Amino acid sequence: MASAINQKRWAQFKANNRAWYSLWIFLFLFTVCLFAEFIANDKPIFIEYNGQWYSPVFKTYSEQDFGGEFDLEADYRDPYIQSLINDAGGKIIWPLIPYHYSTINYNLPTPAPSAPSSENWLGTDDKGQDVLARVIYGFRLSILFGFAVTLASAIIGIALGAVQGFYGGWVDLALQRFMEIWGGLPQLFMLIILVNFIVPNLAWLVLITLLFGWMGFVGVVRAEFLRCRNFEYVQAAKAMGMSDTRLMKKHILPNAMSATLAMLPFSLSGSVTILTSLDFLGFGLPPGEPSLGELLAQGKANIQAPWLGFTAFGSLGGILMLLVFIGEGIRDAFDPRNTFA
Repeated sequence: MASAINQKRWAQFKANNRAWYSLWIFLFLFTVCLFAEFIANDKPIFIEYNGQWYSPVFKTYSEQDFGGEFDLEADYRDPYIQSLINDAGGKIIWPLIPYHYSTINYNLPTPAPSAPSSENWLGTDDKGQDVLARVIYGFRLSILFGFAVTLASAIIGIALGAVQGFYGGWVDLALQRFMEIWGGLPQLFMLIILVNFIVPNLAWLVLITLLFGWMGFVGVVRAEFLRCRNFEYVQAAKAMGMSDTRLMKKHILPNAMSATLAMLPFSLSGSVTILTSLDFLGFGLPPGEPSLGELLAQGKANIQAPWLGFTAFGSLGGILMLLVFIGEGIRDAFDPRNTFA
């Protein structure tokens, strides 16, 4: 029965063309960005030198490894290093975009920020860094941040919602009052205040965002547990001596997962928005990290360089649009009115 219902849900999701194509586009973009080092990097993917193959993406090599003079990491963009390799009959295989997100292009035709060109496809920011490379790395960072916050929030929210709904009474009352107080706090301002007490990095930002991110999952799980705890099969299992933990996990939680799964894409988009907001205001990732919010701030500060604002807005808007479309498809697929129609 469960398998048949899941097949109907999957068919319902595939029938929603907007959600189906959004899922594939998102998976394609995310998969590509996972291998950002092989797409946008100032280090070659492979080098063939004196009959041996080197992979600077995975390992650090010195100039002396290619016939240079210094025992320092080789600068592969330096014409001197390139001539050493080429004169020995070697080969250099570069990524599609020969810039890392931190690489500064010192040979710009105009002062930074420089307009899009054949060398920098989306132009450069005000530091001379390639915009497209920063977008690729920033997309990956934002989505991984969103996945971490969403997964941890779901675990905490499901656990608290299950406890509230299953036990009810004073447990439910106490947790509900706590959530009302905690949820009434201005979240963005609280995040900004907390960030000022620590040196921000990705791990700290995940933990701080998690302080409020779990609340969205509690309500739907709590409602489902309140509804299911008095069902006959639940009462029968309890009468047979099944432990509360096993009863919640085995008999009630699967019913609550439908609503939870439908919320995941929306929670992911909300986490990406929070990170972007903090970066835009200057309270997010450390300076120099690839950030869509920092790119938005640059677009605001450099109105004479419209490609910065358009790129940042298009990238962020595209991510959120895809996630919302996917979330709508999952929500409709898990709607009982569609599943059992």
